[in-house]
Amino acid sequence: MPCEVNSSDDIILEAKQLEKSFPSPEGAISVLNGVDFKLRRGESVSIRGESGSGKSTLLNVLSGLETTDGGELLWNGQQVSGRSLSWLAARRSNYIGFVFQSYYLAPELNALENVLLGARIAGRIGSTAIDRAEFLLKRVGMGHRLRHGSVKLSGGERQRVAVARALINDPPLVLADEPTGNLDEATGVAVMDLLLELAGEEAKSLVLVTHNPEFAKLTQHQMTLHFGQFS
Repeated sequence: MPCEVNSSDDIILEAKQLEKSFPSPEGAISVLNGVDFKLRRGESVSIRGESGSGKSTLLNVLSGLETTDGGELLWNGQQVSGRSLSWLAARRSNYIGFVFQSYYLAPELNALENVLLGARIAGRIGSTAIDRAEFLLKRVGMGHRLRHGSVKLSGGERQRVAVARALINDPPLVLADEPTGNLDEATGVAVMDLLLELAGEEAKSLVLVTHNPEFAKLTQHQMTLHFGQFS
């Protein structure tokens, strides 16, 4: 069945009949089987599902990090299916912010430099980017740790830096893949509350992949992926 969050022309992310499979010695393994998905600007949706249901693959496809075997993908109404990897990379840096389970901070950089790395990739270097990075780090409660090396930060602190990095280029869309998966329960709750609060403050659309049913309920809409389809 279609995952249609709302009916409106203001669709920031849309997928039509997405298909994705991966090769194996026993033959192709189908992971996405005709997925339909729509998300409006400023809305949040959670996606749950058992391990192997295709959640992370779906996020990778929606972000253009992986190509599809079939179907269409549109960002803000623009067809992006079939585009070159360089075209996708150039637009993705300003259109999508990522929050991953494993943080992916550069160990040789401090907190501020890690946030600014997102701006550098998008070609945004200057005082404006620095000011925004400092603002975001203060907003996520890391203003006192701006120049602390990332390896000296706790898991919760690293994820707060990762949230700030996801927002540095002011993208309209944030994709979060199990952002609390490596955190203890109390820290996970704090980070999740912060992510949803910031997304609301900055009017971001949010797609959250999570195993946690309580976290899923915090988004405006909840979907379940089962054997590569929404149920």
